[in-house]
Amino acid sequence: MIQSMTGFGKHIVQLPSKKITVELKSLNSKSLDINARIPQSYREKELELRKMIADVLVRGKVDLALYVEITGEETTAEVNQGMVRKYMEQLANIAKGDDIKLLELALRMPDTLKTERDDIDETEYEAITEAMKEALSEIVSFRNEEGKVLEKDFDDRLDNLNILLAQIKVMDPERLATVRERLEKAVADLKVELDANRFEQELIYYLEKYDITEEKVRLANHLDYFKATLKSNDSNGKKLGFIAQEIGREINTIGSKANFAPMQQLVVQMKDELEKIKEQMLNVL
Repeated sequence: MIQSMTGFGKHIVQLPSKKITVELKSLNSKSLDINARIPQSYREKELELRKMIADVLVRGKVDLALYVEITGEETTAEVNQGMVRKYMEQLANIAKGDDIKLLELALRMPDTLKTERDDIDETEYEAITEAMKEALSEIVSFRNEEGKVLEKDFDDRLDNLNILLAQIKVMDPERLATVRERLEKAVADLKVELDANRFEQELIYYLEKYDITEEKVRLANHLDYFKATLKSNDSNGKKLGFIAQEIGREINTIGSKANFAPMQQLVVQMKDELEKIKEQMLNVL
């Protein structure tokens, strides 16, 4: 089953004096790009938290937000007045508002509280890692659900491509007959004597250049391979992307060899379906 790179996960843990919130958002990206927003007191744990994300999400642009809100008495903590003033100044430059409103917004920002405690509370950090695991589980579930939607769309597009390919197969004999008739008429209009056997040999050679038998077979195989890869256990968007490139190559070759307007119209429809597949492919893990 394929998995989308788009997802959201959030988990809240309530401790006796603190509320811990972990939020994860992900969008598509060629590689793993993690943007972490965590309190200063937990900066030394940032690499561990990033590794937890990398082990599960693998690829995508991921935003991590960790909030630790004090809900009880905390004698060692005090307001970081300099940081709060700086936030208020920046907020005032963005939008107008009275000082009370700006203060409320500023206090929600990171590092507005400072503490004299240097050591990380292990119990608190365990709660953070548990919240991270739950948030990761949620975002994976979200990605799986999005993946089902993508897979349904891909299946529909592949069915359309197979229908168009079937129409091309039915049309191909007519196309070759039309091309042959057109060539014979062009030669007849020249009103010159030709060796019939030599002309037939040249005609066959010329028609072979327009033969698309191999392209039809390869295209059918690529479409089957794409569908089989969709059903595999692992989500592999890069592999699907390579297969889509091969599909496009065969469609383009058929179009260049067609020399027959009705078939070229079908090729245009196939290119449209493939382009929609490629657009959605950007979201596949």
